[in-house]
Amino acid sequence: MKGKQLRIPVSAPLLGKKELEYVTNAVKANWISSKGKYVSEFEEKFSRYCGAKYGIATSSGTTALHLALASLDIGKNDEVIIPAFTMIATANAVTYTGAKPILVDSEPYTWNMDVEKILEKITKKTKAIIVVHTYGHPVDMDTICDIAGDHGLKVIEDAAEAHGAEYKGIKVGGIGDVGCFSFYANKIVTTGEGGMIVTNDEKIAEKARILRAHAFSEDRHFWHRFIGFNYRMSNLQAAIGVAQMEKIEELVELRRRNAEKYNFLLKKVEGISLPPEAIWAKSVYWMYSILIEGNFGMNRDTLMEELEKGGIETRTFFYPINIQPIYAKYYGNENYPVASELSRKGINLPSGATLKEEDIKYVVDQIVRARESI
Repeated sequence: MKGKQLRIPVSAPLLGKKELEYVTNAVKANWISSKGKYVSEFEEKFSRYCGAKYGIATSSGTTALHLALASLDIGKNDEVIIPAFTMIATANAVTYTGAKPILVDSEPYTWNMDVEKILEKITKKTKAIIVVHTYGHPVDMDTICDIAGDHGLKVIEDAAEAHGAEYKGIKVGGIGDVGCFSFYANKIVTTGEGGMIVTNDEKIAEKARILRAHAFSEDRHFWHRFIGFNYRMSNLQAAIGVAQMEKIEELVELRRRNAEKYNFLLKKVEGISLPPEAIWAKSVYWMYSILIEGNFGMNRDTLMEELEKGGIETRTFFYPINIQPIYAKYYGNENYPVASELSRKGINLPSGATLKEEDIKYVVDQIVRARESI
């Protein structure tokens, strides 16, 4: 099998008859823009699932983050604390506002932001903390909320990878002031592209709805008191989202069952660190993520090349924000050793809802074969 003729993708969406039915309904009703009924239905279903009062659908997870920050009036000369180890969208959303991302290293247990290192990064300019529930594992939210409360800061949960994840029995997204989700095609719930803000704060929700759609005034349509955005979700996308919500528990459990099977088969393979799950957490394993340690016998990149030969698609972990070319000039002299180690060792294996048990066995067999070939 040639490496580029992939047999097992990293993550493919699980779509069915309901998704097609609801999209067809939207087309037949001639409501394909953001005004259709499925948008509000999706907002209501998803926010309720997260334990939040309000949901504001957006065009992507990135625009959800930007819209959340804008709705909190964060802008030039402000600072927002974020993890150094995250997808670049987290940093970009802060940069869009004119504020400065302030980086914090990860801790090695859950791979999330090291909450013990946040205090040293807080200044008079700090306005918010963005936590990222990395690869579907929740952050220690009690500590985050305590720090934020003591310093008058807002908490934004970047839960793009964590639909259905729980912190001490509470679903993420509705714990902080604002939660932001992505519905990209590889996410647990998908609308192809799309995002969502959830919040229990009526004022934040109201501001986000205004800014999402060009900030049209209620009294005069083409009259604008704020700089708004075109961050709306279409009725077609929301129709898929409504159908996905009807099976969200199944989609979450598929990820968790996949992780259980991987864990069972990989636990005795020397040189592999399995993904974490704290006793207070319910991880949803958006990606089944492992670390390739020195005693595995080959490095992460070589293993990825070997798996590609077998038709297995993989992904590296995120690169830390401080070494990204666009940000290195600002943070190049800063050191985040845990984030760097995660980035160097980490590999995301096929993780999607369409994954079959025989696929998982095949992936593990290929990992073992690669190790034994050394």
